Formats: sequence, structure tokens, C-alpha cells
Amino acid sequence: MTAFRVVPVSFRHACSFVQDTHRHHEPPRGHKFSLGAVDGERLLGVAIVGRPVARRFDNGRTLEVTRCATEGDRNVCSFLYAACRRATFALGYDRLVTYTQASESGASLRAAGWRVIASRPAHPGWSRPARPRRLLGTEWTERTLWEAS
Repeated sequence: MTAFRVVPVSFRHACSFVQDTHRHHEPPRGHKFSLGAVDGERLLGVAIVGRPVARRFDNGRTLEVTRCATEGDRNVCSFLYAACRRATFALGYDRLVTYTQASESGASLRAAGWRVIASRPAHPGWSRPARPRRLLGTEWTERTLWEAS
């Protein structure tokens, strides 16, 4: 088995990796920190952690893994989710959450010790008459809310 290492990754580099490899999302607008998994010098995946998207979770003590993208190597997602958990709590935050689409099993999250908190119904996106948003195509997807434990 390959031993991965966690490395800090700049937001720009993480966004570029997400742009090239993520299945259904563009890079996020910002972050608190980004981590990478490397095997030697090869970057296998990145995770971007930022403020929670849901306003009710944005209490200054909670973070969200907003993107996790890999090139498909086995166990990299689990490794990154576990590294995000350790880093978040080491920085003094109280809670770490993320979402998966209903079509995703969540095996990587379970392997990293995360637990399901809730299921979220599909919604028409973040766009409202007072603040229109561009549709990304994933708005009508049921989601599962996970929490690092």
C-alpha cells in the first residue's frame, strides 16, 4: 500500500486541480485552507475547506469541506477527509461538515470516521429574485449532510 502524505496547497493550485478533475462542481469562491495528498512529488488529490455554505451553520466555529477532488487513486478521498478533520480541530474549530449527492455512496467519508447527520431534498438552487445566481446543473439533486466525528 502506498503511504500518502498531507501537504498544504495554495487556493489557486487547489482550484486549478478541482477545475481539471472534479466531476460536477467548479472551484469554490474562497477557503480557510486547502490540503493535498501526495505520493512522492505527485499530487493525487486536494480538499478545500471553507466557511459553511448554509448560513445557519456559519457561526464562526464550523467549517465545511466544500470540495474534494482526486485523480481516482484508491483511498485518497478518505485520506483527505481524515486530514481535513484533524486540521480543522487542531485550528480550534468545533465542527466540520460536508455534503454528498444522493448518487454518491459516502464510503470515503465513512472510512474517515464521518457520520450522516441528515438528508437534504433537491432544491432549485441558490438563485432568488433579489439575488440571481447562475445555475450549475446540480441544483435539483438530493444531498446527504455529513459531520466529522
